[in-house]
Parts: sequence; structure tokens; C-alpha cells
Amino acid sequence: MEITIDFCQILKRNYERNSRHKLAELGVIRNGVVESAENVLSKRENPFEFSIEVPTLKVPQQYQSGRCWLFAIVNILSWQISQKMGTKEFYLSHNYLYFYDKLEKANFFYKSIIETASLELDSRELNFLLSKPQEDGGQWNMLVSLIEKYGLVPSYAMPETENSRSSADMNKYINAKLRLDAKKLRQMVIDHRSQKEIDEIISKMLAEVYQMLAICLGAPPEKIDVKYHDSNGNYQEELNLTPKEFANKYLEMNLKDYIPIINAPSKNKSYNKTYTVAMMGNVIEGQPIKYLNVDMETLKNLTIKQLKGNETVWFGCDIGQYTDRKLGVMASDIYAVDILFDVDFTSNKQDRLEYCQSLLTHAMVISGVNLENGKPTIWKVQNSWGEKIGYQGFFMMTDEWMDEYVYQVVINKKYLTKEQMAKYQEEPAVLSPWDPMGSLA
Repeated sequence: MEITIDFCQILKRNYERNSRHKLAELGVIRNGVVESAENVLSKRENPFEFSIEVPTLKVPQQYQSGRCWLFAIVNILSWQISQKMGTKEFYLSHNYLYFYDKLEKANFFYKSIIETASLELDSRELNFLLSKPQEDGGQWNMLVSLIEKYGLVPSYAMPETENSRSSADMNKYINAKLRLDAKKLRQMVIDHRSQKEIDEIISKMLAEVYQMLAICLGAPPEKIDVKYHDSNGNYQEELNLTPKEFANKYLEMNLKDYIPIINAPSKNKSYNKTYTVAMMGNVIEGQPIKYLNVDMETLKNLTIKQLKGNETVWFGCDIGQYTDRKLGVMASDIYAVDILFDVDFTSNKQDRLEYCQSLLTHAMVISGVNLENGKPTIWKVQNSWGEKIGYQGFFMMTDEWMDEYVYQVVINKKYLTKEQMAKYQEEPAVLSPWDPMGSLA
């Protein structure tokens, strides 16, 4: 269809006939879409009270970085270690794991470039790899691999830097280097250079990546001193521990016991089946990405079981959908955009996934739920955007919002049935790198 001038004039006359359109126009031009569509009544319906709450530490601040997945996991581990120590607060370093995640992602990228060297540069796979050689986001399995390999350190042993807090410039130049390296590696494969020669070049490339990371984030410590006061006020210290020794002694959680559960109602994903994602990971020899896809009711029941067991739940969602970031409210009716625009935005979860309207964008921690007659009404969420927003940094998520925009939780295997565990042990189907479940939280 051609858009003619006459057609545009008809559209304008139809628009002007409805006085509601002009009223909406005046409000949106002055206040913006979100402020104009705000549904105040939605915020009054649910007080910030929960029948089940699991204790946590204070809400941290990830600043202008995409490390939500890492913060969410480290929040959980920091609380567990503080309980082990018998101290009120003990915080682990995010920056330490961030450093090694970047280094491992560079190596993972080099491996992927070599494996795809026979493909044309304009292939979708190469476009995917080169568009973002590495980024801040990640998944649960990736953090487990990092901790198993590199251990943990206290926050004071490797504190935040300007570049960990605001990572755009660092990522820009690391990715620029990785793209240059990709060209060299592809040419080496095309020229049939030996694996030994390729490995030698990759070693030099990784040395430069390490150098860039150390300049931006600081060099990671090889030994640490652990010092704290326990709940009785007694001073405790352990000196000269390696990061792995520290993790082995103080981390009681067996991270391998936790299973990533997803709800992805899509034509290419069946329930009670496992899935992995091509070209997704960090530690080459580490844990592969693996999900068990279940219906939403099962996902929520597993989440409630874990909360009742006094354990918080790492989860992934699409935070950009119907969320008031200042007030900390996640509710599907919080913005009446359908009324504002006089347009029907009705869609379901499957359509949003399949038509690129929604995907995993953010990871947080579920630390509570309100149950009425055994059914959830609202959920308590620990975010990583600092304490100045929401309820001292905590968010309230309605159950309807969870149904529509939560895609993943991580659950201790003891809460899964034997049938669910048997399904998880099956060989996973491989999803494309650009699948919505392949996005990094």
C-alpha cells in the first residue's frame, strides 16, 4: 500500500474528530508517555507486606554496568557467608569475578571465531559474534564456573573501580581489540596454520586482554587476609588464603545443586525438555548452559518451595516491561498505555517471545512472597540499583507481572521431583545464539 497525501489528510481528520486524542497529546507532549500513562490506582492495591520473607543483606548498587546477574548471585552468597561467619554483614567482591568473567569471555570468543572460520562474514553467526564479542551480562551456570575455577574474595580485597561501575568505555575498547583479533584468527585458520601457532597467538592476545582489564579494574589478588568481627564482637582473622581456599572454607552452598528453570512458551520449546544455547558461555571447560523448560505454575510452585525453605531465589525477567523504577513496582497494569494511545496492546507471553517484544534483560533475587489461600499475590524482590529507589532498593512484583515477564528461576534440586530431575538429566536441544533464552541477564 502506498501512503498518499490524501490518505494522510484523512488520518489527520479522523484523529482530530476525537477530543480524547487532543487531550492525550497535550499531556504526553508536556509530561512524556510513561508519566502520562501512570495508573496511580495500581500502586495503591498492594501494600509492601509479605507472609513469607527470607533475610538478605542490604541492596547493592551496580551503577552503569550490566552486572545484574553477577550482583544477584553474589548477594545470595554474601548473605550465606555472613551467616557462616556469624557476622552481621560481610560482602564479597563483584569486581573480582567480573575481571575473570571478562578474561574468560575473550577466550570463549576466540574459540567461537575459530569454529566459525569457514563461514562467510555476512553469515548470521558471524554477525552475532562480532556485533558484541563480549558484554557484561551472564547466566547462573557461568558464575558457577567462575567460582569453581577462581574462588571468591571479600569486597575490600578487590573493590569497585570507576570502570566496573561504568563499563561502557572499557567494553568499547575490549570489543574493538577482540574484533581485530578475530580477523587475524580467521586468516590463520584459512591459511591452515597449525593449532600450536594459533594457540601461541591466542596466548599473546589474552595477555593483552588481561593487561587492559588490570588497567581498568585492578589486578586480582592471589592471596587475601580475612578479617571480621563475629556476632559476639570477637575479632577473627585468617591470613594468606588463596581465593579458592577462602571459597572452599566459607561457601557452604553447593552451587552445582542449583538448576536453572525457565518458562518459555514457544513453538520451538516444549515443556519438560532441556535446552542449551549455542555460542553462550565464558569458561570453556566450565559448566554448560542448561535449562529445564516448565509451565509457569510449576515455576512458581518451585519458587515458593525454596522460599519456604528459607532460601532466596535468583531469577531473570524483562525489567523494561511495565515497571516503575522509582517506586519499585512491577505491575502489568501500572501504565495504561492502551487507554492513552487508544490502541490495543494485548499479547501473550509466547507472541512476545517469538516476535522480539520481550526477552531476558535483568536478573534479581526473590526474597519473599505474600500468599492468600495458598496462592501468591505479590513477590518481594531484591534489586541491585541501590537503596534510593523502591522500598530501600527492594521492589514489589505482582503475581500477574511474574506470569507475563519472568522467564527464569534457579532452584535447589532438592525441591524438584524425581521426574523433573530425570528430565533435566536428558541431553539438551541446542537453541540458536539469538534465541530469547540466549540473552544474557
